[in-house]
Amino acid sequence: MEICHSFAALKTNKYTHVENCSISVSKFILLGFPYTWEIRILCFSVFSGTYILTLIGNLCIICAVRCDHQLQTPMYILLANFSFLEIWFVTSTVPNMLANFLSETNTISFSGCFLQFYFFFSMGTTETFFLSAMAFDRCLAICRPLHYPAVMPVQRCIRMGACCWVCGFLYFLLPIYLISQLPFCCLNKIDHFLCDPGPLIKLSCAPAPVTEIICAIYNSVLIFSTLLFITSSYTLVIRAVLRVPSAEGRHKAFSTCGSHLSVVSLFYGSIMVIYVSPTAGNPAGIQKYVTLFYSVLTPLFNPLIYSLRNKEMKEALRKLFKTVRFRQRPGRNL
Repeated sequence: MEICHSFAALKTNKYTHVENCSISVSKFILLGFPYTWEIRILCFSVFSGTYILTLIGNLCIICAVRCDHQLQTPMYILLANFSFLEIWFVTSTVPNMLANFLSETNTISFSGCFLQFYFFFSMGTTETFFLSAMAFDRCLAICRPLHYPAVMPVQRCIRMGACCWVCGFLYFLLPIYLISQLPFCCLNKIDHFLCDPGPLIKLSCAPAPVTEIICAIYNSVLIFSTLLFITSSYTLVIRAVLRVPSAEGRHKAFSTCGSHLSVVSLFYGSIMVIYVSPTAGNPAGIQKYVTLFYSVLTPLFNPLIYSLRNKEMKEALRKLFKTVRFRQRPGRNL
């Protein structure tokens, strides 16, 4: 009881203190990773390399799908869209994080903070929709192979991809608007490397239980509905694959679906730790490192997972690299 009273008193003192402050926040300070200068330089080097490799890996998949006519199928069109999304997903946070490693101020404007918030969460939401669309595509291809060409032509796949983009960028508009309307005064230090809803809500001058509940509902509906859909799709896939008499056919199907499931596990395993309840029970350190994992490292792993476990993609990448080497060879036109 004494601990509860102390916590309540501390929270009340916080709001009493900020109510006495009339200064409106025009910028935020991202505390990021408060390491020594030497470790920050090391982090800058490591994450610069990670960012470049992520761009190269995902661009290779896009180029392979674009250049190889055998990959002009719904599965690979969705994969190319997913890789394009990953490029922008990692770009929404990493360049600013890299700049902050070399900066002493680490400030971001109010509008810049909420723009980053919007694009980061919109692309994360779009990623859940694309993972669902890819699961649906594999479910149709494996469970209904004879009907698949008619049910999922390329044009329908393109429309489904466009729907993922539009819905992803519309879904979080209300929570972002509500958080942007909270009163921010005096307190402007965000214990994170990006503008995240949990730390932002905690900086508000006044309690915002309604906004917290709405954010939790939006996150929970998005995460659990898409995860349930993906899990159900792959359950049907596994049941269908186990009925395949050919061991080679089973291996090919499991190889393709194994790639998707690996990406789903990496992404959902990390976001569920943070965003089902954005302000409850997660220490700032854990939030930062889990966010770092799914926002920076997962986009690096995805091209490796899809290319190493897929024969068609490996062959297309091999052709792409041969073409690039041939065009760079001196005297090739002689």
